[in-house]
Amino acid sequence: MTTAFPTGDLWVRRFHPAPPASTRLVCFPHAGGSATFYFPLATALRGAADVLVLQYPGRQDRYEEKGIETIAELADQAYEALRPYADRPLTFFGHSMGSIVAFEVARRFERDGEGPAHLFASARRAPSAYASENVHLRDDDGLIEEMRKLSGTDPRLLGDEDLLRMILPALRSDYTAIETYRAAPDAVVEAPLTVLTGDSDPRVTPEEAHAWREHTTGPFDLKVFSGGHFYLTDHIIELSEILGG
Repeated sequence: MTTAFPTGDLWVRRFHPAPPASTRLVCFPHAGGSATFYFPLATALRGAADVLVLQYPGRQDRYEEKGIETIAELADQAYEALRPYADRPLTFFGHSMGSIVAFEVARRFERDGEGPAHLFASARRAPSAYASENVHLRDDDGLIEEMRKLSGTDPRLLGDEDLLRMILPALRSDYTAIETYRAAPDAVVEAPLTVLTGDSDPRVTPEEAHAWREHTTGPFDLKVFSGGHFYLTDHIIELSEILGG
């Protein structure tokens, strides 16, 4: 497994040396995801952007830490971890649950007058597009089945029963956080917002993706890719061009 270059704290990882005077892109993982999920994207952007990736508690080298079970607490801690990196403009990219975390962290930065230059929300319905979900209440086998269904987990991991059982507590914490999240009625950002979605994503309808328009007072754009919930794994180069542009 690829080892991240440390940035001096547990939350923020950098896979490649930061190029000077570059865009600083912060990536927020999906439920159950770890920082290394973004290694291919960081590599595609090497030299074009300083890519920082969040590592949530409860996974990889943070395995012994308890997972966070609310989006509010996750966003609060991520915000504090990212404040030292706001010495240059930040761009946020979140995938699935990471889109909501990125949105809430952006709101916290804007509260203090330091909002991101752009917010990219991927593979997640709008904060106001509520759907009743209970994956976090399933037994371990139910969680594993959900991972298989979304096709975003390395097949080698799905075939390793012992390793799989090790990551389930973090996965359950993440699903608890995102499935119990309710956006505030006035939850908006001022930053330009680009939503990215797969045309066959079983978790996000076109209407739910477009509903993000109500959550920014800035410019809005919607980009649709071929693929499902993890469409981005097949569109790394195209995605890197959008994020590094």
